[in-house]
Amino acid sequence: MADVLALVEARLRTALGEPDARAAVTFLGTDRIEVLRFSDQASGGIVRYATLGMAAQPMADPTAVLADPLRGPRAELVLSVRAGLADTDKVLRPLAVLAASPQVEGVVVAPGASLDVGEPLWPGAPFTSVLVAEPGGLVDDLDLEEPLDPVQFLPLLPMTPNEAAHKRVHGAAELQERWLNHGTDVRDPLRSSVRLD
Repeated sequence: MADVLALVEARLRTALGEPDARAAVTFLGTDRIEVLRFSDQASGGIVRYATLGMAAQPMADPTAVLADPLRGPRAELVLSVRAGLADTDKVLRPLAVLAASPQVEGVVVAPGASLDVGEPLWPGAPFTSVLVAEPGGLVDDLDLEEPLDPVQFLPLLPMTPNEAAHKRVHGAAELQERWLNHGTDVRDPLRSSVRLD
């Protein structure tokens, strides 16, 4: 069976180009997680951070007695922000923490979920959590050999604490619709919270 992470990295390079930086983080009792940075000046100064390592193992249902070593959802995380407005490179460790959460906490990361790191995503960031968005827009799913599930590349949308509280009450779709209606640039690393009244 082909190395899943080699295929994942190849898919990321095809979709986003060559990474211009990478960092590795290892947490006690988990596999190594890398975070790759892709700077694309052609896309209006957007920098993208993608995890590499989360998809090595399928995410297991925390209520299952035994985890299936082959079957189960696989994913990597992708965060896109405007370059040059904040020191967003400090997001590498928080992203690695989120990518390790299926191994550490037994959670299944899926679209519509909220993930909280408990601290600013980067210095001065008004965000401590992210909304997991639907895959397929930026990086296509990666099909693997049977019986393995495909790898999804899940976009992360930073949320302010007020937005995260609003999402818990009203749901992910309502928050995303509010962002859309107010013309919120969710890639702005310094943006304020959308109006919630």
